[in-house]
Amino acid sequence: MASSEADRVRRLTLEAGGGVDRDKPDSKRDVFADLGSPVSPLRLRATPSSSSSSAGSAKSPALCNAAAAGGRGGGSGSGSASSNPPRPPGHRRSGSGPLIFSGGSGSSGGGGGGGGGGSTASSPLTNALPTGNICSSGRVAPAPAAPRPRARPDVLGSGTGHYGHGSIMRGGMAPARSGGIDAAPLAGRSSRAPASFLAPPDSLQEVTRAGNELYKQGRYGEALRHYDRALALCPDSAACRGNRAAALTGLGRLAEALRDCEEAVRLDPASGRAHGRLAALCLRFGMVEKARRQLTLAGNTNQSDPAEWHKLHEVESHLGKCMDARRIGDWKSALREADAAIANGADSSQLLLAMRSESLLRLNKLEDADSTITGLLKLDSASLSSMSTKLSGMVADSYVHVVQAQVNMAFGRFDAAIAIAEKARAIDPANAEVGLILNNMRLVARARAQGNDLFKAGKFAEASIAYGEGLKHESSNPVLYCNRAACWSKLGRWAKAVEDCNEALRIQPSYTKALLRRAASYAKLERWADCVRDYEVLRKELPGDTEVAESLFHAQVALKTTRGEEVSNMKFGGEVEIVTSIEQVRAAIHSPGVTVLYFMATMNQQCAQITPSVDALCSECPSVNFLKVNVDESPMIAKAENVRVVPAFKIYKDGARVKEMICPSLHVLRYSVRHYAVSHS
Repeated sequence: MASSEADRVRRLTLEAGGGVDRDKPDSKRDVFADLGSPVSPLRLRATPSSSSSSAGSAKSPALCNAAAAGGRGGGSGSGSASSNPPRPPGHRRSGSGPLIFSGGSGSSGGGGGGGGGGSTASSPLTNALPTGNICSSGRVAPAPAAPRPRARPDVLGSGTGHYGHGSIMRGGMAPARSGGIDAAPLAGRSSRAPASFLAPPDSLQEVTRAGNELYKQGRYGEALRHYDRALALCPDSAACRGNRAAALTGLGRLAEALRDCEEAVRLDPASGRAHGRLAALCLRFGMVEKARRQLTLAGNTNQSDPAEWHKLHEVESHLGKCMDARRIGDWKSALREADAAIANGADSSQLLLAMRSESLLRLNKLEDADSTITGLLKLDSASLSSMSTKLSGMVADSYVHVVQAQVNMAFGRFDAAIAIAEKARAIDPANAEVGLILNNMRLVARARAQGNDLFKAGKFAEASIAYGEGLKHESSNPVLYCNRAACWSKLGRWAKAVEDCNEALRIQPSYTKALLRRAASYAKLERWADCVRDYEVLRKELPGDTEVAESLFHAQVALKTTRGEEVSNMKFGGEVEIVTSIEQVRAAIHSPGVTVLYFMATMNQQCAQITPSVDALCSECPSVNFLKVNVDESPMIAKAENVRVVPAFKIYKDGARVKEMICPSLHVLRYSVRHYAVSHS
């Protein structure tokens, strides 16, 4: 059976050879003429090329003949010669050259046969290159079966180079996305290009890629410039809009980022990433309902972030509790809930910042309220126009202006407060509460202006009445209390002045003008301990104010006198006293108060540098007794005090040494002297 099968295959092969003699020996000359190769006897004759879009389905006639004659080792891979279909009449070899059989398997990307240079598909071609033996007997040498190729999906893509009808991409992979930015929009091109392809430097892909790299490095300003260029190249790209919004968010320009996100959603309503990014920004602005809608739309595309849902629920809960606490006047709870909502993501919500500022104002924390409202002013007010929230019947935008006006009024900025309140009235003209607030502010401003005019005219009693009228409309205004205290001081009613200053300081504890007037009133009432306490606070707040320093000194002298302490050595603003005897030193250090001994040498460079600072420090701390000892002229004092290195300082307090410094820095010296001067007071 095997012999008859081989004879049949041989007969069919020879019949395909065009009737040549069966046992005719091979001729190299004829073979080479048939193949037409000047280099290799195994190259094929050129044949018409076929389009690469056929994915290698068309082969040269010689290849087709070889495949048909291959039998068990042919291109079909069936392993049986009988499985080969009969050769069509037109598929005959030209010429009388001998049969050449290739026993090897072809490459999936080989360039045989067509000669057109096109890319072929990855389907196996077992006889792409003619290799093997030329058998003189005409018998076909058996070849090993071609290995089965690994199954890999062939995806036809448009490619980015010149591939005729397309290129083959493995697996059809989509471009990966990283972080909060989108990959470059490809405008109908494949997301994977050959390694040899280089995009032009000004192309959309290259500009976006460069922007993405800068964004990942945190260089948002430079990334924004690239995204602007990309947007100019492709204005209708939602991905370009989203990338620009991400860069703007990194730069803190949230209002612009919000507008870009809204445009991205309009351009691509099916983009879950765009909806998610817009939801996150809406949450930062406190737009709870809008954020919920966008998260729901993002969830429809399976791109909703559970963490964003959690933040949304937290912000919504704390915002509701803050409004409830404000309604009943529980300002501590309102402040706590506003801070919690801001901490959970609504850090750019003007509504929450306004409620926080109002709570701080009601809790007499004016500086914090003012800093909060200042931060609010840096945000874009357009974000409130889409909010339907109302507080006590006021539109959210109007409420923010009302709080801003109230903070300005508390700090005495009456004209600015009225102008802002008028804006609130224009936004919400039908609201009665806004109208009432504006009217009260106008009355307070009028009373204050009238009081100021009367005070300048020396009519202090009438001025105090005018300020009192203003307090009837605004009972928590520290400026009016302080102004009325000035009237009481001019009238010699020191106790009344202290009362009004106390009220002003209760509302605004850091009100410097009220503290100065109360300290002066305490001095008139000879309440020296209270007077010294206020002046010491003022001395720290106004370290360069000589008037405050002198007032503090006189108050300290008076306080020591009432206590029966020695004050004969105390003098204000004197120079550093030079001592030359041990008796002078001992008398000074055993006297009550603080004494500083300064040991120096005339030719010492460090002493020459620090001496002017010691003189200045003596003026700054008039209650401290400064003594200077020149160790060259008074070596006995230096020996008694055990001083070997200069400059040296020793601080005594009530006869006891409390500090010793050798070659100190000016900062250390200044801090030490002030510390003991204040603690002694």
